[in-house]
Amino acid sequence: MDPVNTAVVRPTTAAERDERSAANSGRPTLEFGQRVPYDSYVHASTLHTLQRTLSGDPGEMSFLVVSQIMELYFKLVRHELTQARDHLRADQVWPALAPLRRAALHLEGLNAAWQTLRWMTPADFNRFRDLLGEGSGFQSAMYRQVEFLLGLRNPALIRPFKGSDAFDELTAALHEPSLWDEVIALLARHGHDLKPELLDRDYAVEHEADPSVSDAWVRIYRDPGPENHLRLLGEALTEVADRFGDWRYLHLKAVQRTMGAKTGTGGSNGVAWLQRSMNRTVFPELWTSRTEM
Repeated sequence: MDPVNTAVVRPTTAAERDERSAANSGRPTLEFGQRVPYDSYVHASTLHTLQRTLSGDPGEMSFLVVSQIMELYFKLVRHELTQARDHLRADQVWPALAPLRRAALHLEGLNAAWQTLRWMTPADFNRFRDLLGEGSGFQSAMYRQVEFLLGLRNPALIRPFKGSDAFDELTAALHEPSLWDEVIALLARHGHDLKPELLDRDYAVEHEADPSVSDAWVRIYRDPGPENHLRLLGEALTEVADRFGDWRYLHLKAVQRTMGAKTGTGGSNGVAWLQRSMNRTVFPELWTSRTEM
């Protein structure tokens, strides 16, 4: 086995770093025994081998790299939302706020990625589009994981992954409580009168807005005090939902800009499918309750 590829990061202390800096007269270290420590941690040399374009068109590299960046952001958002869900399951409202805030910021980064594709016209996309075959962002397993965590559930959408590890992972995620399911259970434990069927249901079925949950949020928001952690939770969740809504809108606009109302590469009717998807609301009672606040 190649020792360069198996090199690991060697931990250092503050004293060691100061000693090295003094020995280097403040200049960066330029000599290492094997692999550069940065690459041992980030695996940049591996990441940079993953861009394998299918055409000679120079613009395809932008499309491919941005798609890969979005995949990494999906993974990061999933990580944060899972952390938040686990905290809420354990009645830890305050610790759940940090991963939710981070998730909202990661979604801002994800949304910014769309801006780097604004140069792409239909003619630009058409130069390599046919080579993508039936490949489509619709088939992203990690994006589906994010949707499931946010409470957007459609069992049919895991069918493309049959026969893969992703299928088993998505099946498990589909039958677990979403982040919003855990929020509803938390509200019930905090004394809010919610319909019993909300707490004992088939999680694979998408949650629909319920007046009892909306009423709970109205009561929560009536207390503006700093100790009202549930209100802070509501605002953190609203920020996540808002930024995720921005992503869906920017996705729709990018598709309209590059292919109009053409059929999608994955077989959908493109823009029309995305417009229908946008009608499914994340954390719906956070929005319906605002009418009564």
